[in-house]
Amino acid sequence: MAEFWDGYLWPTVWTVIKVLAIVLPLLGGVAYLTLAERKVIGSMHLRRGPNVVGLWGLLQPLADGLKLFLKEIVIPTGASRGVFIIAPMLTLILALIAWAVIPFSDTLVLSNINVGVLYLFAVSGLGVYGILMAGWASNSKYAFLGSLRSAAQMVSYEVSMGFIIITVLVFTGSLNLNDIVEAQRGMWYMFPLLPMAVIFFISVLAETNRHPFDLPEAEAELVGGYNVEYGGMAFALFFLGEYANMIMMAGFTAVLFMGGWLAPFGMDFIPGPIWLILKVCFLLFIFIWVRAAYPRYRYDQLMRLGWKVFLPTSLIGVIFYAGVAFYGGFAPGMQ
Repeated sequence: MAEFWDGYLWPTVWTVIKVLAIVLPLLGGVAYLTLAERKVIGSMHLRRGPNVVGLWGLLQPLADGLKLFLKEIVIPTGASRGVFIIAPMLTLILALIAWAVIPFSDTLVLSNINVGVLYLFAVSGLGVYGILMAGWASNSKYAFLGSLRSAAQMVSYEVSMGFIIITVLVFTGSLNLNDIVEAQRGMWYMFPLLPMAVIFFISVLAETNRHPFDLPEAEAELVGGYNVEYGGMAFALFFLGEYANMIMMAGFTAVLFMGGWLAPFGMDFIPGPIWLILKVCFLLFIFIWVRAAYPRYRYDQLMRLGWKVFLPTSLIGVIFYAGVAFYGGFAPGMQ
């Protein structure tokens, strides 16, 4: 019995505890990210934002969640019922499982695999399937058009994101996210790779369907986009998935370019996980700031930016930084 506990049962229980330690705070962060977004945009627009439900409006996310939970889920006539229900669940699940390889410190990571970058890139690429399934299963031309927009948009910007990740891997020589963070101990990559970091973050905005690239959810011409037929908790799962994906991509950006858990200016007295959370919050603030400050792109402008500007620029960046790293003699990935 002791061997069974030590060899099988306890590792399983410990893994479940670690998963819950990541997922539960993440879901809470998603809920209060929606409140932070409404508060920050309200402040930028010189208005109050939510301030009625609870002290300073702090219970507003709970009220919104309860409202959506109590609403009936209406499945349209002619919809594919199974796919219609699975689509929002898939969107949220993919946003959550990506956190398995995000390191919070040199030892605090759920799964320290050697191909963490490929895992994250694959999971983020799979996110388009939930949206495509929702658009097709809804049996609505507006939802279908919104899902096709999203698929084209996400595929277009993933290409330039892949080239930018290659520039980081050239300097690191490893696909392990812990190794990428440790390689930035002298200097964060956002300084020598600043153009690549800026393009990567803008591509993340497009990848997560955020403003000014939120074309798949256009209210004016698509009446809400791929989720137009969803209500109640099914809509809430899409909502949670979008914001969880924002937090995940902010964490990925922080690991690649901002040193992950590494402390700036030698401030090592603050724990590493706190630094990672602070960097993620800073990037999420920029997400919100961009939404408040910039108008939405037209779809042709969006695709032109991805294919005619970001793709050639990132490709040139790969060639340039690979040459600098190789001839400078500090490229572990090219030895």
